[in-house]
Amino acid sequence: MAKVIVWNLMTLEGFFEGKEKWDLGFHQDAWGEELSELSSDFGHKAGLLVFGRVTYEGMKAYWTTNADEGEGEVKGFMNALPKLVASGKLTGSDWNNTTVTADITGEIARRKAKAGKDIYVFGSAELTETLLAAGLVDEVMIAVAPVTIGRGTPLFKPNAEKRHYALIAARPLKNGTVILHYGVKPAA
Repeated sequence: MAKVIVWNLMTLEGFFEGKEKWDLGFHQDAWGEELSELSSDFGHKAGLLVFGRVTYEGMKAYWTTNADEGEGEVKGFMNALPKLVASGKLTGSDWNNTTVTADITGEIARRKAKAGKDIYVFGSAELTETLLAAGLVDEVMIAVAPVTIGRGTPLFKPNAEKRHYALIAARPLKNGTVILHYGVKPAA
C-alpha cells in the first residue's frame, strides 16, 4: 500500500507562504545542500505528486520554465513523475504526466490502496486539510525555516478539527532549518 505524505516548508510561526500567493522568499532561509539532497531523495521514493489547483499552476510555471541550473535532478523528477491535480475548474493539463480530478479523495483512496511508491502532497493547504479530514494522510513532513515573516497563510487551518501526530524523526540541518517528520494518528 502506498503512503500519502504531506511535505512542505514553513516559517517558525507556521506560514507556508507570505502575505501574497507564491510569496516564498523565506524558502531561501531553509534551502541548502542538505535540503537539496532530501528533495532528490523524495524524487526517488515518489510514485505520484499531488497538488491543489493553485499550487499546480505555480509548480508548472516554475518547473517547466524557470528552475535554476542547480536544480537539474529535482527539475527532472518534477517533470517526469506522474502528477495529480485536485480541481473542479481545470479539465486537463499540458504538463506531462498530469491528471486532473474533481474527486480527489476518491482518487487518492484508490491510488493509496495499490502497492507502489509513496504519494507526496506539495503545498496546497486546502488540499492538505481535505485529505487529513478524510483520513487519507499517513505522514506529515515539515521543514521549519529559522525565520518569521509576520503575516502569511498558515499550512494548518485555524478551525480544523484537533488531530494527533506521532514523531517519527526530527532532523536539524546546518543552516538552522529543522525537518519534522510525523505519523498521523488515527482519529479516536
